[in-house]
Amino acid sequence: MSSPICIIGAGPAGLAVARALTERGLDYVHLERHSGAGGAWDIDNPGGPMYDSAHFISSRTVSGFSGYPMPDDYPDYPGHAQILQYLRAFADAYGLTARIRFDSEVTDIARDGALWRVTTAAGDESLHQSVIVCTGAQWHPNIPEVPGTFDGEVRHSQSFRSASEFAGKRVLIVGGGNSACDIACDAARTAESASISMRRGYWFIPKHVFGVPSDIVGGKGSFLPKRLERAVLQPLLRLLVGDPTRLGLQKPDHKLFETHPVLNSQLMHYLQHGDITARPGIRDTAGRTVTFTDGTSDEFDLILLATGYRHRVPVAQEYFGDEQHPDLYLNFASREHAGLFGVGFIETNSGAYQLFDQQAHLIAAFLADSATGSGAARRFQERIRADHPDMSNGLRFDSSPRHRGYVDSDAYAKYLRTLSRELGWPLQSPPFSGTPVGDRTAVRA
Repeated sequence: MSSPICIIGAGPAGLAVARALTERGLDYVHLERHSGAGGAWDIDNPGGPMYDSAHFISSRTVSGFSGYPMPDDYPDYPGHAQILQYLRAFADAYGLTARIRFDSEVTDIARDGALWRVTTAAGDESLHQSVIVCTGAQWHPNIPEVPGTFDGEVRHSQSFRSASEFAGKRVLIVGGGNSACDIACDAARTAESASISMRRGYWFIPKHVFGVPSDIVGGKGSFLPKRLERAVLQPLLRLLVGDPTRLGLQKPDHKLFETHPVLNSQLMHYLQHGDITARPGIRDTAGRTVTFTDGTSDEFDLILLATGYRHRVPVAQEYFGDEQHPDLYLNFASREHAGLFGVGFIETNSGAYQLFDQQAHLIAAFLADSATGSGAARRFQERIRADHPDMSNGLRFDSSPRHRGYVDSDAYAKYLRTLSRELGWPLQSPPFSGTPVGDRTAVRA
């Protein structure tokens, strides 16, 4: 056995896990299929979802790892190149980069007695007591069928990189998520015509409220019961955003917080100026004509499906179960397979990095205490088998596949804090005390 622990993937989740294990003095091997760290935030990582205009949808001040905040001179919502720089500086600062085996794609993991056998594309095999899968959740596109016979171009947004791809084309973006709205705004600037098709109405949250990032403003009300917080924020959003139906969008068919939030300030601008046309769902296509569910139709050259991703785990799907939402205790520990963990598969209504970080610290503490046979580790193992906490915070999440297994971030964070106190396991790292490595503020050209 080369090392007792194997981390698969060196994106944000994998780096958070590597630091937590390092701080506990745990030996591990770290495998990454790409030539550099950063995962999906490296726009040059083959098969990734990144595009030129992509920015964080959570603000800088609430998005960094514990002990290592994003630089003060980063903008409120950093771009993908800045996020990549931050991740690689984080890895360098904690000595993680040198321990990553790059260009080492894992093709399979399997039970081998009480251990896990990890196999790479090169045919190398190794045995480990624990495997932590951090392969990310945005590599396997969800591609719905386009009805009819459209003879223009149809592709998923996974292949989209630059607004220049829309030049001279009549473009229809399909989807209602953050990426769909971002890409529709790209099309508004460069396409001959731009439309966005949504099957339903959504709540749109501006990225700034009164000049302050909206997640900072919203965080000040997170101590309130969720229904009371919603009662305060829904009227405020109506005041700030206005009536979306006036711009051709559909009225939301759900209450605020019941679907994943859409943070976008530009879409309304382009709708108000006629640079984007709002459309309902697609009913049929024929040739270059797309007919919508309201009976209207128009001509398009390109249909871009910004319809999200499935949480597939090809290296270990048989152990993770559901492709949409793996059945993991607290979204990171396998209930059925001892020693198997997955970080990076949580769906929630907040920034992800701090949650990845907290999950990583719990895994590291559990593995360290398991080695000594501590009571805390035994109690946590029992929780993995039998504990099914309600993480809804009283919300009725949408029934769509994306929201199966969805958790409210406030309820999740509160539960982790309670668990941390009970077990004596810290959820964060102390402030970084070493010498920063590299230029943390540099932006890749």
